Amino acid sequence: MGLDGQLKDLSLHHGVNYFGIADLRQAYDAILDQGGTAIVEYPKAISIGISLPHSIVNQLPCRAERAIAVSYRHHAYDVINQRLDIVTSQLSSLLQQAGHQGFPVPASRTTDSERLCAVFSHKLAAHLAGLGWIGKSCLLVTPKTGPRVRWATVLTDAPLVETGGPMEERCGDCTECVTICPVKAFTGKPFRENEPREVRYDAGKCNRYFAKMEEKGPELAVCGLCLYVCPYGRQS
Repeated sequence: MGLDGQLKDLSLHHGVNYFGIADLRQAYDAILDQGGTAIVEYPKAISIGISLPHSIVNQLPCRAERAIAVSYRHHAYDVINQRLDIVTSQLSSLLQQAGHQGFPVPASRTTDSERLCAVFSHKLAAHLAGLGWIGKSCLLVTPKTGPRVRWATVLTDAPLVETGGPMEERCGDCTECVTICPVKAFTGKPFRENEPREVRYDAGKCNRYFAKMEEKGPELAVCGLCLYVCPYGRQS
């Protein structure tokens, strides 16, 4: 079995639902702007995703109830992020053993407090790997599970074979994620590769909303209505 197959088998063995390999060279400028020279040097990315439990996501409209908020924060956020980070660590070790570089990007860590973004965009890697498209909520939307997926990435210089290319947007005229947002953070404009995130999404509004909720307790800082309402997720 080749290295590509070993990486995929390792991921699936640990409960990953989505696995893809992306060619990052087509997004060089965007990656350089977000992560800098140390990040943009990697030509490939391994994108992995784990689906969120529908039984928990479907309760998000009642997230004001403590039990629901705590359950979502724990099982659909903390636990799944930890699972993703463990897998990316193992993938990076496998790449290193094979003589290649592997840089695991944390599943959920903001590194730029001004722009409110991570060092690399997981949804960009998943999009370029053909796993879904970036919707009006700025979330990665998959055909089968919608945006009800958390993602992580391993950047690498290994000569892996891409699993696909950017998927065409399928949101059409739907604006349910825009309408349901409690702070109106989305403009409703579709994703365009040459446009900054700010054209579609005001991250500051979300950040201030969560900061206000955290005053009542970090475990109660829960929203997720945009991923709850997406028709592609609710059809699952």
